[in-house]
Amino acid sequence: MLLAIDTSAGTSVAVVDHARGVLAEHGVADTMRHAEVVGPLIQQCLAEAGVTVAELSGVVGGMGPGPFTGLRVGIAAARVFALGAARPLVPVVSHDAIAFGHYRRGHTGPLLVVTDARRREVYWSAFSGTDAAGLPERLAVPGLAQPAALLEPDFPFAGMIRLDAATVSAGDLGLLAELTFAAGRPFAANDALYLRSPDAVLPTTRKRVSN
Repeated sequence: MLLAIDTSAGTSVAVVDHARGVLAEHGVADTMRHAEVVGPLIQQCLAEAGVTVAELSGVVGGMGPGPFTGLRVGIAAARVFALGAARPLVPVVSHDAIAFGHYRRGHTGPLLVVTDARRREVYWSAFSGTDAAGLPERLAVPGLAQPAALLEPDFPFAGMIRLDAATVSAGDLGLLAELTFAAGRPFAANDALYLRSPDAVLPTTRKRVSN
């Protein structure tokens, strides 16, 4: 069983099992309260699933892409929980989970997943479909662009069916991790996909302090 956490859009937490599916899942769409709600959501999901920490085999962290402030909350929560529980952290690309959920609900063929990056930009990932194991096959690394760029004729994935997702299901995130492990495939890199620098940066020069 896995505990799955994603804060690349809203905040979503789930407990999943490869054989039994999603045992519990709860989320909050608010993109400003990740740190406030992630802890209670973890407690709620574990209690509802009737699962103890000792019964978990790992903790899945959604690695984005997502805005810096929100995304890092979920990744930090997953890493800290995994460390405290002495369980491995399982990194999964959040866009892959969105595509996986769409495919397992009946979609076939190419798909362009798009999520809000704020600052009048979007994150995008293109998929050709699923492989023999049912895992989504991404055509390129996730990208960042202005919305109009995705409508241009020279955009390499123009014409694909487009899925604009406002949230990421931690249930799909966890089930994707379970299927990835069962298929013997490697997990994502343990690196957050911010795709841009954070809003707050350290100054490049020191202020002169007068006596």
